[in-house]
This record gives sequence, structure tokens and C-alpha cells, in this order.
Amino acid sequence: MTWRLERDVGGFPVRRSAEVAARYRAAGHWRDETLADVARVRTREDPARTLLIEGERRITRAEAWEQARRLAAFFRARGLAAGDVVSFQLPNWIESTVISLAVRLSGLIINPIPPIYREAELGYIAADCGAKLIFVPDSFRGFDHLAMIEKLRPRLPALKDVVVVRGERPSASTWEDALAFAPISEAALPQVDPSAVMMAMYTSGTTGRAKGVLHSHHSFDFKVRQMAEVWGLSSDDVFFMPSPVTHITGAFWCVDMPWVCGASSVLMDVWSAEESVRCIEANGCTLSGGATPFLQQLLEVARDRPEAVRTLRIFFCGGTTVSPELVERAAATFPNALFFRAYGCTEMPCTTMGIRGPAEARLGAETDGEVLPPTEAKLVAPDGDGPVADGEEGEILARGPEQFLGYLHAEDDGDAFDAEGFFRTGDLGRRVQGDYLVITGRKKDIIIRSGENISPKEVEDVLFGHPDIADVAIVAMPSPTTGEKGCAFVIPRGDAAVDLPSIRRFLDAAGLARQKFPEHLVVVADLPRVPSGKVRKDVLREEARRMAQGEQN
Repeated sequence: MTWRLERDVGGFPVRRSAEVAARYRAAGHWRDETLADVARVRTREDPARTLLIEGERRITRAEAWEQARRLAAFFRARGLAAGDVVSFQLPNWIESTVISLAVRLSGLIINPIPPIYREAELGYIAADCGAKLIFVPDSFRGFDHLAMIEKLRPRLPALKDVVVVRGERPSASTWEDALAFAPISEAALPQVDPSAVMMAMYTSGTTGRAKGVLHSHHSFDFKVRQMAEVWGLSSDDVFFMPSPVTHITGAFWCVDMPWVCGASSVLMDVWSAEESVRCIEANGCTLSGGATPFLQQLLEVARDRPEAVRTLRIFFCGGTTVSPELVERAAATFPNALFFRAYGCTEMPCTTMGIRGPAEARLGAETDGEVLPPTEAKLVAPDGDGPVADGEEGEILARGPEQFLGYLHAEDDGDAFDAEGFFRTGDLGRRVQGDYLVITGRKKDIIIRSGENISPKEVEDVLFGHPDIADVAIVAMPSPTTGEKGCAFVIPRGDAAVDLPSIRRFLDAAGLARQKFPEHLVVVADLPRVPSGKVRKDVLREEARRMAQGEQN
């Protein structure tokens, strides 16, 4: 098969294969419709049906559809055209999902930015993707997001408009201003190519620079429908989704899945285990999922109140290290629900689909899930492309209808794909029990803290400017609460004293999100290196693992 690099309507480079596209279309994996088409049909079927729940707030299908069309009219009035980028840095609020739908209605590109990001990350992402308009909170969790974006505006020449949500400031338009436009008529909505870029979502990489992952309408539509089919989801379900809408998982379940399944979704903007149990009980939630800490804390709160989560029938867990013991304990505590591990990444979401039913419960705990056709995975030698036998460790390569179109910068595609179009995940694993995968490690040097990808090099690059640090290497350290945390091995400069508080102050002043700060410090005289001088991070990771094990004993 032949892959060509083309320019999308917005000018972004995308990888396309006419052969692959024809095969996926013929099999029905890619359809000639977008989420906007699905939403239009669902609204006509039952306009009064509750679509989203956020605390005491509710929005019906008809209300969401009207608000999205009002935003589409606002976008048109502001001069946005097909392929332009609209960013939002919002938590799991109803407004986030309406913005996402409006962008798709308009043939624009949505760029979700996590609310935890500060000047360094926000400034880079908004400039890199050329955002023309951005939605930000007035403030969230005590932080002034509008002041931050206003400070960055001189560095963002493409940015035309800022819209503040849940607040009012003289320097920006408000959410109410945007909704003041008359809804654009359905006949006036543009014809949107479902193969076009629909989303630019950034993920941390080993280079220290976040990469823009480009997804199409096709890739999202296929994966959402596959999950719904495999897990038997319908309009009878109610989803509870604490995973951020600015991450791939949250985007699926907060934006797409309620429309596709005809179900309702309960949003949570600030994680609280106590509040989660209350939400599940009050709304009769049937499905939830998220990173390891969500399940750990949910279990702690709900184990003495099993009746509160009696409606829950599925909980998938992924995004970071998931121990078999945790899944087994959850299954034993709540035998009416199905708990399992799943595996994927922003580039290849839900590469595995967990398990399909109670008969595979053991595999749900002991493996990271099954690869189901038409998604394909192959394992190759970590130091080459030769295949490895089942049961042997290899690098995981994957491809399928859900695969991204490539990175925003074509040079980042580089070695990311093999000749057959498989994406090199950089993760190591074994194939067992047919098509089940067990993740064993990572070639990529990434820390996954509470499901958030953190690039050690990004933090190292900043700390190299610390006046008291001569050299530093940061690796993942196992954590019982967050899955992993950053462990910094530091060589002080001269006789300087280096401690965690000074490191945190330095990183805070540099504008990095606090979730990226190292949480463990080891002062060393030297770092282990290979003859070329490169730091042996495998040695440091093992040292961090031993220290973590000692802390827990």
C-alpha cells in the first residue's frame, strides 16, 4: 500500500492511502457522515432527551443543537473558514462539549488544551497550531486564565478572538455574546468532508516538544461506534466521565458517545471520589473509566457503600500502570460490574478493547485487553523490525480506522510509521491468549502521572537553567497514588544545596504546570552513562523503582 503526504484544507500535512481509504469505506468502518449528522438525527428523534449533566446543570439534545448552531453563526461572523483552528482551555463543562460540536458543524478544527497548562504550554500550543479563536474560563480553581491568555496575545499573531466562559471581562467576548447570534440554519451548514482534520490534540513526546496529533471525523466516529458495539452500549446507559475532555478519553465520552449511543453523560470538572460516588448513585450511572487513581479512590469510598454504585456495570482503566491486584479487588468488591484494563494512546486510541464480558474477567485483570479487527497490532524486536514470537517482548506497532492522520509537523512523522503504515507506539509488550496484549514497559521516555503524559526532557531543559544544578536526569518512579511520578537525579553545581522546594519555585517561575514538577529528589555525584556520554536512564529507572519499593515496605 502507498501512503502519500497531502495538505488538508487547513494546510496541515496528512498521511493518506487511497487503498486503505477504499478498504475502510467498503467495509463500513468509515462512513460519509460526521458527528453533526448524527446529532441532527438524534435531536429530531427525541429533542427533550437529556444529553449532558454537570452538577445541577442539564442540557437537552435540542438545547445543545441550538447552541452549537448559534456558535457556528458566531464563528462565521468572526471570519473563520474551513480548516481554521478553534482552541479551548476548559474543564469538563457543558460549554466544552457544545464548542466541540459547533466546530465540527462548521468544518473547523478543535484544539483542546488541558486547564492545568500554564504560560509555557499554552503559549506554545496556541502558536504552533495557529489558533484563530480560544475559549477560556474567567477563572478555574483560583487561577486567572483570561489574564494568562491576555499576557500571551503578543506572541500569538494568528489569534483573533478570546471568549471568556462563565464570567465577564471588558477585554474579551463572553459566552453569552457568542450565543447571541441567531442559530445558523441547517441548510446553511457547510458540507464537511469526514476525512478532513477535525482535531489537533497535543501529546508529550520524548523530544521535550509537545506534538500535535491530527485526527479526522472518520477516526473518532469509527472508534466510538466500535466501543459501543463491543460493550453493548445503548440509550439505556448513563456515562460518568471524570477524565478531562481535553484528553482523548474524555473527548470520546463527553462529546461523541452521548450522541452516538443516544445516552446521557455526567461530567465532573474537579475530581472528588466522594462526589463521584454521589454522582453515580444520583444519576444511575452504568459506565465509567479513567486512570488508575480514579479507580483506587473510587474503591476506597464505595467499598462500604456498595449500594451507591449498584447501577455501574462497566469500568475500564488505563492511561498509566494498572496492577492486576487493583482490578481483581474491584471485581471482588463489586461483582455486578465488569472491571478491566485497556490500552491505547492519543495517536491510536483504544488499541485494545479490554474484554467483552464476564467470561474474560481474568484476562481483564491480567492483560491490557484484546485487539479486535479491523484494528491490527504486531510486535517487533525493540531494536529492529523483525517479528517476535507470541509471549516474547517486542515493540507494539498498530494500525486501524481509528489511526491519526499524522503529526502537525510532518518531520515528526519521521520514524513514527513502518512501511506498512503501522504506528510505532514506543511501548513494549507481549501477545498472549490469542490477540490480548500485556504492556511491559516503554521505549519512550515518558512519565504517566494520573493518566497525564509528562516529558522528562521538557522539565530537564528548564532545570538545566537552574543556577545550582550542574546536571539533571528525570525518570518515572512508581507511585501508589498517581501510578508514576517524576524522580529527579541531580548533580549540584559546586557546593550548592539543592532541594525540592527550590526546584518547584524555579519551575513555577518558568510557567510549567505543577503536575510536571518532580516529586522525589536524589542528589548524586555523577550519573550513569554509556561511552558516548548519554545518560543510562534504564539504570536510573531501576534505582527509582527500588526506592519506591523501599518506601512502601
